[in-house]
Amino acid sequence: MPKINPFKSAQQQLDKAAQLMGLDSTVRERLSMPKREIHFYVPVNMDDGSTKIFEAYRVQYDDSRGPNKGGIRFHPATDINEVKALAFWMTFKCATVGIPLGGGKGGVTVDPKRLSERELEQLSRGFIRGLRADIGPDKDVPAPDVYTNPKIMAWMLDEYETLHGRHLPGVITGKPLPVGGSAGRGYSTAQGGVYVTLELAKKMKLKKGATVVIQGFGNAGSYMAKILTKKGYKIIGVSDSRGGIVNPKGLDPVAVEKHKASTGSVQNFAGAKNVTNAQVLTTPCDILVPAALENVITADNAGKIKAKAIVELANGPTTPEADEKLYKKGIILVPDILANAGGVTVSYFEQVQNAYNYYWSEQEVLAKLEPIMVDSFNAVWANTVKYNCDLRTAAYIHAARRIEQAMLARG
Repeated sequence: MPKINPFKSAQQQLDKAAQLMGLDSTVRERLSMPKREIHFYVPVNMDDGSTKIFEAYRVQYDDSRGPNKGGIRFHPATDINEVKALAFWMTFKCATVGIPLGGGKGGVTVDPKRLSERELEQLSRGFIRGLRADIGPDKDVPAPDVYTNPKIMAWMLDEYETLHGRHLPGVITGKPLPVGGSAGRGYSTAQGGVYVTLELAKKMKLKKGATVVIQGFGNAGSYMAKILTKKGYKIIGVSDSRGGIVNPKGLDPVAVEKHKASTGSVQNFAGAKNVTNAQVLTTPCDILVPAALENVITADNAGKIKAKAIVELANGPTTPEADEKLYKKGIILVPDILANAGGVTVSYFEQVQNAYNYYWSEQEVLAKLEPIMVDSFNAVWANTVKYNCDLRTAAYIHAARRIEQAMLARG
């Protein structure tokens, strides 16, 4: 089966909304391609004395509403089309929740699990050296993504500040607290997803004990499992890159997390049945949460999904063809540009705190995050009624209108 081009999928998602809302044709044309693509190579001196060259990218999609913002992904399957799609989604994600930022994304084609800590640090610093003139607090602000973390962000910050000879903490978000990170940032993607899920549950009239399956038990997925459990939801299935587990009686996400930390996988967890990643996606449940990579729900498996609703904690997990099938089946899908926007929203809070050199408590961060997520959900829901469309199209209409207004105001 040929690889699905995520950038093509992203454009199809916008086309549907543009037609329904009557998006300005000039704005649509400008959004068909990124404003800027940066393609470069990072040499790393390996531990064995050899030198390896890694392919790297940064895409700055649109900055009509503010500086570009978006994560950096270290993954062996990363390529320019994936990074373009992710930068596109970031543009619309920021607009969906109304934060004054544009969209960007970066990536390196590498398997970071095969690098030593020293090699990983050299790659991280080399990535920033390659972008030294292209990023900045008022230009383009990177953050963590798949297989990058606060430690890597700290190395990148240190490299950037060393190159520029001054403190500029706002150039990177998702940093450790001691170097200007924000309280709550580590679990903010999941927390934002939970706020949206709670609003969805009200609309669907789901009762306490509603069942949840989470495909992808990484940082976002594991936090969402733990937070939802505290809210009275029952996690009945989770998975990681090696496979999944299911227990209709419920799973303790804290115990599963400890098991994964000690064994390297969620599989073989006591009392649960081992299943494949494909089987996790089709497990009967109230809410399915794809929280890993893009293109996991496709035309091939959409018909087998047995969830009542889907909340996209991952970026681009559902193809346009799958969207159509799910909508016809009556499955409500909360799209990524809304459901996982908690991460970029708290990243924005981090930038604000860096600029002021004044830091908020965890409670203050959450008190600011919740109304943004709740209000954004309700605005998107209102669009589904107004335009008689699915939630993804409604979210794109909501975001595209804001981008259109910014572009047209600039002339």
